Amino acid sequence: MLGKTAGGLYWMFRYLERSENTARLVEAGQRIALTRSSADDEWTSVLQTAAVLWGYSEKYRDVTKDNAIDWMLRDPANPSSVLSVVEAARNNARLVRTALTREVWESVNECWMVLKGALAKRVNERDLPQVLTIIRQRSAFVRGAMAGTMLRNDIYNFARIGTFIERADNTARILDVKYWVLLPSAQAVGSNLDNVQWETILRSVSAEGGFRLTYGQEARPREIAQFLILDKRMPRSLAFCAEKLADNLGYLAMGYGTRLPSHALSDALNDVKLDTSIETIFEGGLHEYIQDFLRATSALGAQMEVDYRFYV
Repeated sequence: MLGKTAGGLYWMFRYLERSENTARLVEAGQRIALTRSSADDEWTSVLQTAAVLWGYSEKYRDVTKDNAIDWMLRDPANPSSVLSVVEAARNNARLVRTALTREVWESVNECWMVLKGALAKRVNERDLPQVLTIIRQRSAFVRGAMAGTMLRNDIYNFARIGTFIERADNTARILDVKYWVLLPSAQAVGSNLDNVQWETILRSVSAEGGFRLTYGQEARPREIAQFLILDKRMPRSLAFCAEKLADNLGYLAMGYGTRLPSHALSDALNDVKLDTSIETIFEGGLHEYIQDFLRATSALGAQMEVDYRFYV
C-alpha cells in the first residue's frame, strides 16, 4: 500500500473519532458545570482537556460557555472543531476513495453534509443535546459501515489504528483533567461533588452502564479509574485501546512480513504501561501516569508515520 493511502486512512478515522470525542467532552462539560459554582471555570478545563485552550485564548478574551461550545463545535479557526475534523475526514476519504467500500464513502460523505447543516449557525442550549447526539451517531454510522463491509486487510488495520490511538488519547485526557483541573481541592476527594464529577466522567465515555454491571451502583473513584484504565472489556479504556493497537499492528507485521519500531512501542505500551495495578498507578501519581501514557501514544503515532511513510 502507498504511504499516502495508509496515512489517509489513519487520519480519516482519527478525525472521525475526534469529532465524536469532542461531542462527548462538550456534553461532559455541561453536566459537570452544574456541580460547580463557576461554570466558566468548568469550560476552561474542558477546553484544556481538548487541547484547544491556547487557540481559543487567541480569539476570545474570556472563557464563556457559549463561546467555548461554538469554538469546539463549529469555529473554522479551530482545526480540532467538529466541523473542521469532519471536513478533514471527508478530504482524507476522497484521497483514499478507491480503498473504501461504497457504503463507507457514502457514510462519511453523508456525515459531512448532515453536520454541515446542523452546525451552520451557533447551536442554542435547547438544541445542543440533539446536535451532540447527531455528531455521535454519524461517527457510529461510519464505523458500522466499515465493520460490515470492509475486507480485513491492511486498509482495515490502518483505519482501526487511527481510531484507537485517538480514542486512547481522549480517555487519558478526560481522566487527567478530572484529577488535575476539575477537582476543586484535596478536601473534595470522596465528597458528593467528587462522586458526581466521577459519574459524569463515566457518562462522557459511555461507561456508566458497564461500570454498574461490574461494580454495582456506588461510583468509587478508585474503581472508576480501574475500569477506565485497566479493564480490557471496556471499549474506551486505555487497556482495551492499547490491546487493539497491538492486534492491528501485529496483523500489519504478518501481512508485510516485517516488524518495525512502532511494533516495539506498541508492545511496550501494553507490557510496561498497562501491565500494572491501580494501586501502583495511584501510588506513583495518576497525573504522572497519564502524562507518561500520552507521551507513549504520541510517540507511537509519530513512529507509525515514519515506519509506513505516510507522507511519501
